[in-house]
Amino acid sequence: MRTYAIACLFFLLTSSTFGQSKGPEKGFVPDAQTAVQIAEAVLIPVYGKTTIESERPFAAKLENNVWTVSGTLHCSDGKGGTTTTCDGGTAVVKLAKSDARILSMMHYK
Repeated sequence: MRTYAIACLFFLLTSSTFGQSKGPEKGFVPDAQTAVQIAEAVLIPVYGKTTIESERPFAAKLENNVWTVSGTLHCSDGKGGTTTTCDGGTAVVKLAKSDARILSMMHYK
């Protein structure tokens, strides 16, 4: 009986380790470019392609293994051009570097 219990324990321990994957060494979101691509992909269905494309370029910042991706606000400068210094808001997405989970997604006004 003891041999059977040891064999069952051995089977359980070895099968659980074979079924797990640790993922890519640098995480599923290894760099800013990947973070931006994922952010745009999840933002477009929610806020619309026109809105999200108007907020390009997006910038990605990594802090504590969380990517924060935010758009750029473009406003009229009153002289026929645009400026990024104005009132308004853009889309912001927070992504987990390790597994690409969407931690939050919002659009400021």
